Amino acid sequence: MTTDTALTPPRPRLLPVLAVLGTIVTWAGSFPAIGIALRELDPLPLAAIRFALASVLALAWLAWRRPARMSRRDYGVIAVAGALGIAAYNMLLNTGQATVSAGAASFIVNTQPLFMAILAVLFLREAHNRWSWVGSTLGLVGVGAIAWGQPGGLSFGAGASLVLGAAACAAVFSVLQRPLFARHDPLHVTSLVLVAGAVALLPWLPAGIAQASSASGASVAAVLFLAVAPAAIGQTCWAYAIRSFGAARAGQFLYLIPPFATLLAFALLGEVPGTVTLLGGALALLGVLIVNIWGRR
Repeated sequence: MTTDTALTPPRPRLLPVLAVLGTIVTWAGSFPAIGIALRELDPLPLAAIRFALASVLALAWLAWRRPARMSRRDYGVIAVAGALGIAAYNMLLNTGQATVSAGAASFIVNTQPLFMAILAVLFLREAHNRWSWVGSTLGLVGVGAIAWGQPGGLSFGAGASLVLGAAACAAVFSVLQRPLFARHDPLHVTSLVLVAGAVALLPWLPAGIAQASSASGASVAAVLFLAVAPAAIGQTCWAYAIRSFGAARAGQFLYLIPPFATLLAFALLGEVPGTVTLLGGALALLGVLIVNIWGRR
């Protein structure tokens, strides 16, 4: 007897793996690429020109696919998400990375799930069990250890505190997007958010164009990589990975980004992470793992 399962062609296994790999490589590569670009571009102009270029790709995709219109409320959420998750996030991250190493920044940013857990407790009144508190505490201790090895530590306005602010922005950004992903195609939402972020960064675009036009080939290449790879390629790979593995399972692969970013920073920037940074990064990742595995049971 022939079953439906036997008649169903096997799903390709290589493409989901390549999608995960593409996400890790492009997103991890953004940290050393920012470090290279910041040698000749100021933080805010860098963010502006990066997402101006990325928005061109997003608008081209929207013009090609012509997705259905959204409600006014959804467009409002996208505007806020773009201003917060694209503009504010990259302004804080770029400014923070002017003094914080690329590897350390990648570990601090990856504490985003800790902020999401805290937001869920405060605003969604979700339960926060003992393991969640243990993981959150370990994660924050890890961030403190990383900051201790960076100029200014976690004092207000120091580089590490700005990168931590970027992680908080990313957490709110993720929470805002969740309902939109349930109603609309993720690439549609992502494209509109990129455009909204680029619009919010327009005041710094003239300076970005001027600085990029006189920058070296390495800095221009870094800007182009940031505009194309993490935004267009990375987001596309991530959307495919979520569809293939599911959000929870796919999210576990993101823990590979900080170690990979640290290796890239060593190869491209010559950054050698200190013992305290590596220990703090390990504690931060352990805290995130505890919150996402045992903290949700």
